[in-house]
Amino acid sequence: MPKTFFITTAIYYTNSPPHVGHAYEKVLADVIARYRRLKGEKVFFLTGVDQHGQKVQQSAARAGVPPAEFVKDITQKFIDLGKKLDVQYDEWAETTSDRHKKVVQGILQRLFDAGQIYKDKQAGYYSVRQEQFLTDKERGPDGEFGPEWGQVDFREEENYYFKLSQHRDWLLSYLDNRKDAVIPGFRQTELRNAVEKLIGDLCISRPKSRLDWGIELPFDKDFVTYVWFDALTNYISFADYDASHSSLNSQSSTFRDRWPALHIIGKDILVPAHGIYWLIMLHAIGFPDEAMPQLLVHGWWNLGGAKMSKSAGNIIDPFILAEKYGADALRYYLMSDIATGQDADFSEERLVERYNVDLANDLGNLLNRVITMINRYRDGGLSYVEKIAGILPFAVSIEQQIRSFKEEFEGGPPQYPNIEPFHVELGVRAARAISLRCNRFVDDVEPWKLAKSTLNTDVLRLNAALYALADTIRVLAILISPVVPQAAHGIFDQLNWKMELSGKEERFSLADAEWGKLPDGHVVGKPVPLFPRIEPDQI
Repeated sequence: MPKTFFITTAIYYTNSPPHVGHAYEKVLADVIARYRRLKGEKVFFLTGVDQHGQKVQQSAARAGVPPAEFVKDITQKFIDLGKKLDVQYDEWAETTSDRHKKVVQGILQRLFDAGQIYKDKQAGYYSVRQEQFLTDKERGPDGEFGPEWGQVDFREEENYYFKLSQHRDWLLSYLDNRKDAVIPGFRQTELRNAVEKLIGDLCISRPKSRLDWGIELPFDKDFVTYVWFDALTNYISFADYDASHSSLNSQSSTFRDRWPALHIIGKDILVPAHGIYWLIMLHAIGFPDEAMPQLLVHGWWNLGGAKMSKSAGNIIDPFILAEKYGADALRYYLMSDIATGQDADFSEERLVERYNVDLANDLGNLLNRVITMINRYRDGGLSYVEKIAGILPFAVSIEQQIRSFKEEFEGGPPQYPNIEPFHVELGVRAARAISLRCNRFVDDVEPWKLAKSTLNTDVLRLNAALYALADTIRVLAILISPVVPQAAHGIFDQLNWKMELSGKEERFSLADAEWGKLPDGHVVGKPVPLFPRIEPDQI
């Protein structure tokens, strides 16, 4: 029985509202999840929020409200963003939930009982922003801690430590043996280089005397759990993991069906959080190498070459963009204008340009002119004509583009094993190539001239051309449905296709993305502008 495809985003820290970078990660995960469902696979898509930690406690204090009330408000904004962008997840993680707390405390107790956690006193410099003690290796060439660490204080306190360094050699071996542990590959190289330099253990507690907003240690009521040790555990706690069972074979069938997962994370939390802390945590509680999650690491959306951040004051609000241009327009831009794994500069002008050129001029115009011609020249009805000269090569070229679309999501054909998967932007490009090919085909065939002819060959060529175009648009709607789901439904509605499933995701299937599936005599609907152009005065 096929396993469930388990995909997660990083859970979002609730010390500030979401920005366009959060929107990108949510949509990227949603597109990949929709693609896998499009293939007919079972999918479990997990996302959510990380609600504990010192930064949250400080932000709540500045706002003059209790932390629980503060995170409730920010959490709602992340929930609203998912709805606004048509992101369809299966489970929502909140680290304040009792379900999560039980798993975190169960894992802590197991590690403590196994001698993996010990108590010690530490004196050193502490980054409030990153919520961690710093060492000399974090200092810059001038001997100072850089601005990326924010406020740095000298502290001396007793805490609990996880024997992280004990597992360094295992992690190096794991990364050497699994070449796709991290995608893209250059991020795996970065991670391995960081592991090489790993020294010391991980402080996994904070005394309640300075931080009480967290999960209490089960073996010492005077301490709460370090936020990363808490937050990372969400990937298993909300997938039905039971911390009382040390063996994966003794876990529930639900968890075994879902795990391992694909984690989609930003490049800033690969090292050390996900690439070091998380993988070693899983190893320490008994997860074998073959049960390690895969990490898909994306870059940042920058503004003017600088990372978006609240402190820099260069945040782009995704709610405003979605309200102004629509969810599909924003989803399309975010998926087409950045290469997976790389950084990109956000530009509202580029968003409008991609919308007008790719969606309004190419896809929207193609749909409108084809539906209009079918209604005008054939009273809305299609006639299937087999192997008319000039039509078959068109179908073959479309089939090539369909294969290219699949390869970008899945990593290429078997003869090219080094092609990495999840290049959504190249999948979008392959789909767009189909609409460009169709528009050129219309110009080459000139249906308006064929419609004036009474020659039998011209009648057949017009029937074949209109059928070929309509059916290719049907295929195109299937391919773009993970990226622009509302538009895909709009195309099917105008084609008058699978109307009984209107608005439902199961309306689309990759198995149907084959040329020639519209039946002879099928009647299409009426043309409706799918992507009205955005004019300069609307920006």
